[in-house]
Amino acid sequence: MSKFLLEAVNLSHSFDYPLFQQIHFRIAPSKSAAIVGRSGSGKSTLLHILSTFMEPNEGDVTLLGHDLYRLSDEEIESLRRYEIGIIFQFHYLFKGMSALENISVATMLSGETVDEEILKKLQIDHLMAHKTSELSGGEQQRVSIARVLSKKPRIIFADEPTGNLDRETADLVMDVLTDYIKTHDAALVLVTHDESLAARCNTVYKLERKLLTPVEGKGSNF
Repeated sequence: MSKFLLEAVNLSHSFDYPLFQQIHFRIAPSKSAAIVGRSGSGKSTLLHILSTFMEPNEGDVTLLGHDLYRLSDEEIESLRRYEIGIIFQFHYLFKGMSALENISVATMLSGETVDEEILKKLQIDHLMAHKTSELSGGEQQRVSIARVLSKKPRIIFADEPTGNLDRETADLVMDVLTDYIKTHDAALVLVTHDESLAARCNTVYKLERKLLTPVEGKGSNF
């Protein structure tokens, strides 16, 4: 069995134009990797390919031991429900529901329970009875992150998760994510424009000129 939670080999993808080609990527438990690059370089598309949402034109993705794009729709849905967590820049909470109800929906579907410790670490434990409309944008984002982490995913994919947060809150969120992957032997794949946030990951990659290369001084998962 592979020691990596995620392995991607020879990934290439195009839309009306070639986006990237011959990308190799892998990540082990308890590790974090950031992907940086200009807007339009393909960072989010690459993350979608790695996280079950888009099949590449070429290449293979092995996620948690599964040949990802040879799985049935039902098997992919099971991975999303139980094994992986997706954090977006925008929170996508259910309107009209409380913070606790939003988190409870995810835990009910995944068979987990709401993790009070995560709520405390994200400093939102006192907000659980509030409707989402009563929360600030930063509070809503932290609720959405708690919703993901309470599922106890084995690998987290985060697309600009702190893009709408102030520096202090962004650092808090990164502290919680880093602590989570170490405590649960999980992994984090982060797409960000924030270089200081990226620098906190074990490995930093830059996507430019259609290629993904490790940033000097931040190691490599290869």
